[in-house]
Amino acid sequence: MPVRAHTIEVQTKGDTQVLNLTDQVDQCVQNGPVRDGLVVVFVVGSTAAVTTTEFEPGLVNHDLKAFFEKIAPADAHYAHEATWNDDNGHAHVRASLLGPSLTVPIVDGKLALGTWQQLVLIDFDTRPRKRQVIVQIVGEK
Repeated sequence: MPVRAHTIEVQTKGDTQVLNLTDQVDQCVQNGPVRDGLVVVFVVGSTAAVTTTEFEPGLVNHDLKAFFEKIAPADAHYAHEATWNDDNGHAHVRASLLGPSLTVPIVDGKLALGTWQQLVLIDFDTRPRKRQVIVQIVGEK
């Protein structure tokens, strides 16, 4: 059973920026031998997360940020910030809610995504970052 690992590097701005990873992950799948299997997309770090959504301006530029601001406000008190004397406690909480990874089936050599479903990275940190995304593919030829 083939297993392939790829690394995608992206530059982010932070502040709940949403980046579409679908094409890059799909390219990893297309360049490998797996026809049926799984792809795991994992972001390295504790202030970013991976999920799926429709990558459209209303969601990525407003709605997601507004949602996360309601459940983990940037200006709330976080013990993390007192411990480390920094300003990104909310980023850790938000990333923990979504998680660092996502698994997507590969069927007949294609990502099994819905018409309006894209793979996205959300960077919650308070500063720009260079993010590494590990894409691991496992399955049958």
